[in-house]
Amino acid sequence: MLERGFREPVLDEASAADLEARAVALRGAILTMTTLAASGHPGGSMSSLETYLLLYHFADLDPVRPHRDDRDRIVVSHGHTSPGVYCALADAGFFALDDAVAHFRQTASVFEGHVERSVPGVEWGTGNLGQGLSAGVGFALGARLTGRGYRTFVAMSDGEQHKGQVAEARRLAVKERLSGLTAIVDCNGIQISGRTADVMPVAIAADFAADGWGVIEVDGHDVRALYAAIAEAVADTSRPVAVIAHTVIGKGVSFMEDRAEFHGRGLSGDEYARAMAELGLASSLEAARERRGGVTLTPAIHAGNRVPSLVTGESRTYTREKDADNRSAWGTALEELAALNPGVPMAVLDCDLAASVKTEGFARLRPDSFIQCGVGEHNAVAVAGALSASDVLTFFSDFGVFGIDEVYNQQRLNDINDVPLKLVVTHCGLDVGEDGKTHQCIDYVGAFRSMFGWRVVVPADPNQTDRATRAIAAMPGRVALAMGRSKLPVIEDARGKPLFGEGYRFEYGRATWAREGADGTILVMGTVAGAAVDAADDLAQHGLRVGVCIVSAPLDLDSDAMEAATRTPWVLVVEDHAARTGLWASVAEWSLAHGIAANATSLGVEGYQSSGAARELLARVGLDAAGIAAKVRTLAHATT
Repeated sequence: MLERGFREPVLDEASAADLEARAVALRGAILTMTTLAASGHPGGSMSSLETYLLLYHFADLDPVRPHRDDRDRIVVSHGHTSPGVYCALADAGFFALDDAVAHFRQTASVFEGHVERSVPGVEWGTGNLGQGLSAGVGFALGARLTGRGYRTFVAMSDGEQHKGQVAEARRLAVKERLSGLTAIVDCNGIQISGRTADVMPVAIAADFAADGWGVIEVDGHDVRALYAAIAEAVADTSRPVAVIAHTVIGKGVSFMEDRAEFHGRGLSGDEYARAMAELGLASSLEAARERRGGVTLTPAIHAGNRVPSLVTGESRTYTREKDADNRSAWGTALEELAALNPGVPMAVLDCDLAASVKTEGFARLRPDSFIQCGVGEHNAVAVAGALSASDVLTFFSDFGVFGIDEVYNQQRLNDINDVPLKLVVTHCGLDVGEDGKTHQCIDYVGAFRSMFGWRVVVPADPNQTDRATRAIAAMPGRVALAMGRSKLPVIEDARGKPLFGEGYRFEYGRATWAREGADGTILVMGTVAGAAVDAADDLAQHGLRVGVCIVSAPLDLDSDAMEAATRTPWVLVVEDHAARTGLWASVAEWSLAHGIAANATSLGVEGYQSSGAARELLARVGLDAAGIAAKVRTLAHATT
């Protein structure tokens, strides 16, 4: 066959004939694996097969080194066509075909029903339609920012083209001049509920063209024409190109062709026999069933994410001479990190909020690394995830309600894909102030409680924010830094010195005691930590010695601090967060897991509040110093 890279403009006859023969055999493999599993999506796998064969045989990949840094990236957006993907990957030498056929959709097998990064050769786990093009944009940006210059290909379905996120991704690709990006859309005209034109008509070619893409339409089953179209797209260095591949669902089997029922079901035994006979292939079902009784020989692989070697610089120390907001401290620390590490690929993605989330300094310093995504959060988060998986230190910064609540599914997929994204959200809690209910992100901890790889950091003042920012940049995995909007007094220790100033080093999961006291303990998180300290100081003037422990990692509590806190007569959990799902939930969980019957009480947000100044809103729900002190007096009275 031709060398990889789509460098030749046309496919030679010998290669074309070879691929056509392979396609027939692999259609049989698709039918065998979906029939054996009694589930799956054979129809779309068969219509997309020629696309997958050409991509995995001719993109610049190496089956022996599937994670080579400068490899081309292939994203399959319609991940339900995994049977076609697995067959093409196996045919290209990434693993044994028999193994994929036998263990498709089997418990503990790497060959899941939708493609995952654990499969050799798969770059991105997909399945929720409409996300693949965004991931492709992220990988294409990674090629630019790292200087590796690889190409990115995104295979898509026609049924997902009406999703808004796809439009967001199309426009960003053109805006960023991602000429190294090629989309191949499988237009078979069928989706689960019937004909795509009836479910939701979309002018696919016209939409791509309107957004500035080059468009090539082609017969998606003609390997010669399809190869030439992809090669033409690769040769176009002026813009991203979409290849619209017109295909037939269930191609090759007469009773499956153009029928929606075969979008998502395997064949019966009789249907399988008929289909294999039409393809001119012998049944391999029983042999596959026998192998299915054994174990898969293809191990799950982990793509891994490099942790950048960073110079984090000297932390800034803010004082009470001038109040500062956490978001400004984050922005300043970010800018300093960028200046101190000119050789480290970095990116900040913004959704039209740079002035509010304080990323303008980074934008001025590294304009080519500042990706303005407009008001397109779903796309931006998926782009950021893939970009962070491309050895680029990536920050996505937004308001909490947009960066968490609105894009929960995209952040969940970032978790599944195990990316090292750094999410920085501001305007969290009631501290969003006058914007009111729609913008009150009061679940910035609770949302991530349902995931498995996200860590959450909630800094208490500008000093802790500065140090946390520098720390999370060098941390592996996904980290969310959540803060409010308002300027805050610097929290001081009992001697009047900045608590998180000189001598303090941020350590994930380590709580900080701001005040000591044996009469009870306030466990507090984030924006209202200063108010809790003020309340404790006021109470001390009246003879009540209350400890204040500031928690910055609410999903990973400090056991030493918790043990000390629960030894006091009572614990009050204070947070600018929904009362049931934030720090309070973690304290309750920790206490139960450790067999401790703590006398703990929650003081958090019990419901959405009105518009108003943040200090007034917090006071209204008892989260100012006076409200916290009043709650403490009640608890102290009840335990005496």
